[in-house]
Amino acid sequence: MQRYTVPAHLDDPELIGFWTLDEFIAMIVPFAWGVLSQHILIGLLTSVLAWWGLRKLKAGRAVSWIIHTAYWYLPGSFMGLKATPPSHLRVMAG
Repeated sequence: MQRYTVPAHLDDPELIGFWTLDEFIAMIVPFAWGVLSQHILIGLLTSVLAWWGLRKLKAGRAVSWIIHTAYWYLPGSFMGLKATPPSHLRVMAG
């Protein structure tokens, strides 16, 4: 008889059905758009493509990897900062 049980997978992401939360959102948003706009097949196809694309983009990594890559390779205005704040405003920026 074992006194202690050790979980085999501590860092597994939380799943909704077969998908992680980000994959589920990538599927449900285009599908909901397709249903609401009465283009169900287009919404279904877009949701499958979004799931497949996100799955390939992640490729075994966390979603934070996509966010970090977007920060470095997309223009600065895309993530919210128009430009780096001047040095005299560093105290205000935190």
